[in-house]
Amino acid sequence: MFGKLKNFANIAEQKLNSIQPQGGSSMAGSSSHGGAQAIPAMEAVAAQVAIFPQFVAQKTEALVLKEKVFSLSGDSYDITTVEKVPVFKVQGKKLSFSGRKIFADQQGNELFHLRKEHLSIHTTYYGEDASGKVLFEVKSKFSIGTSKAYVNFTDVNGTAHSLLMKGNWFDTKSDIVDEKTGAVVASVNRKLLNFGELIGGQQTYVLTVAPGVDMALMCAACICFDEKNNEK
Repeated sequence: MFGKLKNFANIAEQKLNSIQPQGGSSMAGSSSHGGAQAIPAMEAVAAQVAIFPQFVAQKTEALVLKEKVFSLSGDSYDITTVEKVPVFKVQGKKLSFSGRKIFADQQGNELFHLRKEHLSIHTTYYGEDASGKVLFEVKSKFSIGTSKAYVNFTDVNGTAHSLLMKGNWFDTKSDIVDEKTGAVVASVNRKLLNFGELIGGQQTYVLTVAPGVDMALMCAACICFDEKNNEK
């Protein structure tokens, strides 16, 4: 039995390794895998959708978010390109009442903290800086048959944004749409879930970010959306 499970895991890993965004990754360079499965390029947004300009995607970027199930400090994630180049890391705080997570770049520089608001009618998560200033919120919305949440924030230019995350999270696919323009700024694909991870409860998914969109913000939004949909 364990031999069969190992084979399933190996097959899933090979599929994950075969994914490459068309045109290559601006973070890791072009791919040398001639037979790689291409991720369709996304259309660039008309104006930047960002809180952290230094992490705005220059091309279509495909990122892999992988939960570290056996982390002793709580729900933590490794975030890499599909070429396995580290981009971000998220460290959970086990004893935190609000489920606080520290979101940092690959050098370990803290960007913001994620926390859950327990006194809200609708499940709400906040991203805040070291001083406690709220940078963005991810708030769920009741919907029959689907999962919905809004990502609300004000960018560096003072423009307010509202992004809608919609999709049946358990059915592998979700999109993040700019409500003002209707543009899809990111999409999430969970079809490549490793069978061994399914047994262990581990979450692994691929996030594709459009050019001009903040990758750190999109990763944070996906983690909040995922945690909301996996609440016990």
